[in-house]
Amino acid sequence: MNELAQQIIKVRQRLQQAAQRAGHKPVQLLAVTKQVSVERIEQAYTLGLTKFGESKVQEALPKLARLPQAEWHYIGRLQTNKVKDVVGRFALIHSLDRWKLAEALEGEAAKKEQQVGVLVQVNIGREEQKGGLDPAEVSDFIHELSSLPHLRLEGLMAIPPQTADPEEARPYFRAMFQLFSSLRSGGFKLKLLSMGMSQDFEVAVEEGANLVRIGSLLFGERA
Repeated sequence: MNELAQQIIKVRQRLQQAAQRAGHKPVQLLAVTKQVSVERIEQAYTLGLTKFGESKVQEALPKLARLPQAEWHYIGRLQTNKVKDVVGRFALIHSLDRWKLAEALEGEAAKKEQQVGVLVQVNIGREEQKGGLDPAEVSDFIHELSSLPHLRLEGLMAIPPQTADPEEARPYFRAMFQLFSSLRSGGFKLKLLSMGMSQDFEVAVEEGANLVRIGSLLFGERA
């Protein structure tokens, strides 16, 4: 068994154990393939990974062309001038964080007569350098999204402040789950709560994440 196969098995086991501890349904695994070669992604696909996340449009496009049968997610900060390259190619955009971007996505999706799946990005740590909506703005924002018929809101995404100890991220994950739950109670049909990466995904799952983004644990550290 090669190294990639072993890493996939280990990550899946840890994911399953965290989900069992949390007492909730299986968690979706998104393999982050930034700076990973197409050949390794194809190998990962043959080993059972089907969902891949990319954060740069130009790097992603050749990979999508080689592996169109996979489910591709766009996870990076999206500039409005790149919207035309993203709509119709990615199953889900994780980083909707401003109204101008929502309008650009709606316009391009209408032109292509397609629906676009989106997650609203929340700046749960209220960090100035990070994209995402302030938690207090999320309810009004997603209410306004209902006026854009070509956007399909699937849920929320957040990246907590970076910490050396995953336990320090727990309060942020918990706050995200509370926000997610309160919005669902308020009538918003949200399915996905995307949070947790290689360094903290188990804590995220214990606090309610049902989609995690794993890169370095699967493919090794990148530059």
